[in-house]
Amino acid sequence: MTFPDTVPNDPPRSDDAPPSGSSEEGDAAKPHPLHRRLKSFVKRAGRTTDGQARAFAELGPLFLLPYKPEPLDLTAAFGGRAGPTVLEIGFGMGEATAHIATVLPEINFLCCEVHEPGVGALLKRIGEQSIPNIRICAHDAVDVLDHMLQPDTLAGVHVFFPDPWHKKRHNKRRLIQPEFVTKLAKHLRPGGYIHCATDWQPYAEQMLEVLAAEPLLRNTAEGYAPKPAYRPLTKFENRGIKLGHGVWDLVFERA
Repeated sequence: MTFPDTVPNDPPRSDDAPPSGSSEEGDAAKPHPLHRRLKSFVKRAGRTTDGQARAFAELGPLFLLPYKPEPLDLTAAFGGRAGPTVLEIGFGMGEATAHIATVLPEINFLCCEVHEPGVGALLKRIGEQSIPNIRICAHDAVDVLDHMLQPDTLAGVHVFFPDPWHKKRHNKRRLIQPEFVTKLAKHLRPGGYIHCATDWQPYAEQMLEVLAAEPLLRNTAEGYAPKPAYRPLTKFENRGIKLGHGVWDLVFERA
């Protein structure tokens, strides 16, 4: 199933270009979201292509899960597919997500993303590649964790290339903070894992510090982990490597 695109430029994300959030300068005077309530995203502008819109219309009823503040039956949500569930938070345009779901067909992937063009792009990939083991909740992952997912149920969590918020005064806007990591850890079943990746070394250092400080987790490596085989190199990542940029993976398990 192919959905042609007619809008050439989607806003950049982790799998196509450096992550973009709202303007740092414009946001500087606003209260930090964590001071109001914990959130997993920064809303971005962007245009949905014709192909993405068609994917919404034709595939949305099958692969989009509406947010409901009540426990989610994961087996029913995946059409009766029983199996381990991995939560992905912020999948960008879905390139890596589609690849991972294809190489790990025995795992169900529940993916949270609020950026509409990104959701449409992943739906389009699902149709074109006939991927059955992805469901998308276009809602804040914090609400999904708090109200739809039970503790001790997830086999894993993926957080790839979240916004690094480069400026020091904005570091508290970063997603990987102690409160959020504790929430993630409590939703993992024993032996479940959190896999984070970033191309910004100061953020990698903070991630390592925060994850190591969580008593429910243990590091699977001495410091940073080798890139797991299932995570592909994205176009953005390949460009960065050619420019000499580093990429850091961290994999921690629920003790």
